[in-house]
Amino acid sequence: MTDLALPTALNLPMADPLPPETQKYFDICVEKLGFVPNVLRAYAFDIDKLNAFTAMYNDLMLADSGLSKLEREMIAVVVSAINKCFYCLVAHGAAVRQLSGDPQLGEMLIMNYRVAPLDQRQRAMLDFASKMTTESTKIEEPDRQVLRDAGFSDRDIWDIANVTGFFNMSNRVASATAMSPNPEYHAQSR
Repeated sequence: MTDLALPTALNLPMADPLPPETQKYFDICVEKLGFVPNVLRAYAFDIDKLNAFTAMYNDLMLADSGLSKLEREMIAVVVSAINKCFYCLVAHGAAVRQLSGDPQLGEMLIMNYRVAPLDQRQRAMLDFASKMTTESTKIEEPDRQVLRDAGFSDRDIWDIANVTGFFNMSNRVASATAMSPNPEYHAQSR
């Protein structure tokens, strides 16, 4: 059972009552995951902010894309590892373990993605996400061409850049507010 204390170090309690649409969304989370992710609880002090966050997240991570769900989660983990974001490493590490069926892959991506047995496509994608996270102003056409050579379309490159950018933003918010990961994530797919 998740501790229902505030999910961050900030005193921003969830709206009470939650609007019916938000409550339904949270109920679906409980049904599918067994809990409401703390990142959603953190944003629920302001329903408009929660809706904006979830709309962007759902579009980037769940909508149709040339990137698989696993690839998008791999980006989330690698970006979060570089940024040392505890919340996202725990939550998205669990997702990588679940989607890949490989607990070692999740651990490798968290520690150092370069030791993971990745194919050329995945390596190029994660190298690009890494460079974008650490030195985005140095990305040039040859960096995008490496992705094309690995089989990514320009639309896929857009998606890689947007997933990377989203997690750089959310990592910083999670770290700055001391967002706590749900304890349930730690045991998932091990």
